[in-house]
Amino acid sequence: MTYRSITTFLHDPEAPMDAFELAIAASREWGAHLHVICVGIDPTEPGFYYAGAQAITVDHNLNIAREAALALETRIRKRLETEVIGWEVEVATVMAGSVYDFLAERARISDLMILPTPYGEARGYIDVAAVEACLFAASLPVLVVPDGYSGPIRPKRVLIGWNETQQALTATHDALPLLEGTDVDITIIDPLQHGPDRSDPGGRLAQYLNRHGAKAEISILAKSQPGVADMLCRRADERGCDMIVMGAYGHSRWRESIMGGATRHMLEIANMPVLMAH
Repeated sequence: MTYRSITTFLHDPEAPMDAFELAIAASREWGAHLHVICVGIDPTEPGFYYAGAQAITVDHNLNIAREAALALETRIRKRLETEVIGWEVEVATVMAGSVYDFLAERARISDLMILPTPYGEARGYIDVAAVEACLFAASLPVLVVPDGYSGPIRPKRVLIGWNETQQALTATHDALPLLEGTDVDITIIDPLQHGPDRSDPGGRLAQYLNRHGAKAEISILAKSQPGVADMLCRRADERGCDMIVMGAYGHSRWRESIMGGATRHMLEIANMPVLMAH
């Protein structure tokens, strides 16, 4: 069981390429086909400009976006020509407001999406839209890579943030190709007092993972910090983990974007790849 089709998305030639390099390493490791989507972003907002300027502005912005996409394509093809993997590069120009729908359609026939962290100096709302499109509309697991990461694609120890939700279970299922032969720390923060596994929190999940060749153990923690993401990251560092697996957006995207949440906070602070699924 492994990933055979991997996709990644690029739109800014000036942004760090660590997620792209990890996607290459993953394709090499698993003999997977790599699909690279290079997009030039047209920032035009229909109806924003006054009458008469609309057509001129749209044409100007579209040309800039097209040139950026072609420049990015040239750079990516030059990099991939040195690799002995199956790959393809798709080039497109997309209006900023259409990125979500565009990626939802292009990425859905794939096993895994590898994307850069959507938060940071070199990131913006396009990167957020990309992650959300893959998680919600394409129903893909997303491996989010922090800028500056250069570690291995195959982890030696993985932390699973477990809270008995469907999102956490989906993420665990999607991570199975990474977990065989791996030490897994099932971390549970304040287990549910009336949940189905209240007498043995995480026990059934540990048995399931062991059947898949993982070496699973359970850690039960009392919530000692306001943020769940802070505790998971600290635990991952303490245990020497090099990847985190967790469910994404247990609350609505609107609530997390306005009030914050574990998903958004994890994407802001994680110093290792995080595999998420919804």
